[in-house]
Amino acid sequence: MKIVAMIPARYGATRFPGKLTSDLCGKPVIVRTYLSTMATGLFDKVIVVTDHRQIAEQIEQEGGEVFFSQKAHESGSDRIAEAVADVEADVVVNVQGDEPFQDKESLSGLVQAFEDKSVKVASLMRKIEDDVDVINPNSVKVVVDKENFALYFSRCPIPFVRDKYQPDYYRHIGVYAYTKQLLLAYTNWEKTMLEKAEMLEQLRLLENGIRIKMVETTHEAVAIDTKADLDRAIAFYQRNSQ
Repeated sequence: MKIVAMIPARYGATRFPGKLTSDLCGKPVIVRTYLSTMATGLFDKVIVVTDHRQIAEQIEQEGGEVFFSQKAHESGSDRIAEAVADVEADVVVNVQGDEPFQDKESLSGLVQAFEDKSVKVASLMRKIEDDVDVINPNSVKVVVDKENFALYFSRCPIPFVRDKYQPDYYRHIGVYAYTKQLLLAYTNWEKTMLEKAEMLEQLRLLENGIRIKMVETTHEAVAIDTKADLDRAIAFYQRNSQ
């Protein structure tokens, strides 16, 4: 299989505009993401997909490949679909641009899921250890079947506990891998009822009968959504680079 990583990198983030170009111990956040993705050694090609010249220049200075997005997009999936249309690829991994420390084991698990030719989409999940995350609507939960295919995603606590039995809860980590064919088709489908209700684009796949293979990981991603997150990422880098 030819495996390509796409890193959507939109400059104008609502909560923290310009976060991807912010300095993270000597290099911009988006460069850290690009370099850590490259360092996994899993991909035939890594492409940063952006709408902003500064981001493009920062990646090009590292010798990286950039696709300059010509369209306005609602999601990272839409952005990478535009970029991958003319790229030779069997599987496309959507790497989050604001997660500068990519984990090889997690991404490898996603890629390996496609050894089963029936798998068209795969994503990550992590067991929730903090009860606060179970009720936090910003922490998206997923329930799976016995083969780890997603049954449903929700901002609500799922499953609902009717009696005393305490199930394990899993948080969905928004790193996706798709077959190229499925990605190009999916991003042209109309938004669906459940997707609109929960504001979760992966529900469009389930509502159209696409099974999503969930790969469990123990990796705790460092995602940068706020200035406080950036400070935590800097501290993380300093701890792990000594």
